[in-house]
Amino acid sequence: MNGPDSPPPVPAFTRAPARVAVIVPACGVAHLVGEALESLQAQTMTDWECVVVDDGAPDDVAGAVAPFLADPRITLLETENGGVSTARNRAIARTRAPLVALLDGDDMLRPDYLARTCAALEADPQARLVTVNARIFGSVPQERLCFVEQQGKGDGVHGSLADVLDRSFGVYIGSTFRRADFDRVGGFDTGMTHAEDFDLWVRLMLLGGHALYIDEVLGDYRVRSASASAAELKMLKGNIRTFEKALEALPADAPEVAVAEAMIADNARQLRFALAVDRVIDGDSHALAELKASAGPELGPAWRIYFALWSLVPQLAGPMLAHRRRRNARGAGAPDAESAAMRKATDKAVPA
Repeated sequence: MNGPDSPPPVPAFTRAPARVAVIVPACGVAHLVGEALESLQAQTMTDWECVVVDDGAPDDVAGAVAPFLADPRITLLETENGGVSTARNRAIARTRAPLVALLDGDDMLRPDYLARTCAALEADPQARLVTVNARIFGSVPQERLCFVEQQGKGDGVHGSLADVLDRSFGVYIGSTFRRADFDRVGGFDTGMTHAEDFDLWVRLMLLGGHALYIDEVLGDYRVRSASASAAELKMLKGNIRTFEKALEALPADAPEVAVAEAMIADNARQLRFALAVDRVIDGDSHALAELKASAGPELGPAWRIYFALWSLVPQLAGPMLAHRRRRNARGAGAPDAESAAMRKATDKAVPA
């Protein structure tokens, strides 16, 4: 008889070579990783292996994972802290399956996720990755889906390199790809601290072929409350580096060159805007000119009123922007046009 502290029962399954390796980085989410692993054990496809990587976590990840180690498909890898890219690379190196799926330790999979994504990849040798829709929940004003518009500029199912580059084809972090392709591109770039997943998707797409989208809610993406300002700046810089790397890899006459160059220019503009916001909040009223010059079409009509007001009373700009930043921090309320547009460009594979 199972008591309240007993390990969850291991589901009955026939041990077979794993079709897919599920990689679960769990630094700082010991209180949530059990939900991620329970969602994995609930998969309708049972021939998977899983590596949970404790990347020098400050909390007790090992203790949280211990009850799940009775399932022989789940292993725990404990390493010194090297960042999420290093952690994922180390975990993938411990696996043998031909496919790889990513599951962050605070997220969850729906029961058919592995069955649907693995079957799609196995049926289409030209697919470099398979992504899905997901529910966004947690510290958000209301739950929503990652993708509500048609993916890409084609049939909504197949995404080109250009589609992935210009973000018209969004790739959810919980995506599945081929181990052989991952090895060909050299894994996650450990020199990147932000946008490392977007960088991987782009480099996979540079191999040729297309991305696939399954228009079903097959994942659950948890947003945890935190200030977004510093992360947005780093993510924009990571995006720009990703586009620069794509330019280095593309032939000079490739049509995607123009897409990458346009995205660099747009992300650089958004970075100037974000930096100008910081300067104004810090009391530099001279940064108002840069703020207005770098404002883009993503900002709503209210901003015309703000800029007109600030031209008359510049000392109001800092307090107003600071108030907007506090209000639009994740978990604080509904995002305005500025933060929504910024997150669309910068968020970790989850469009706002």
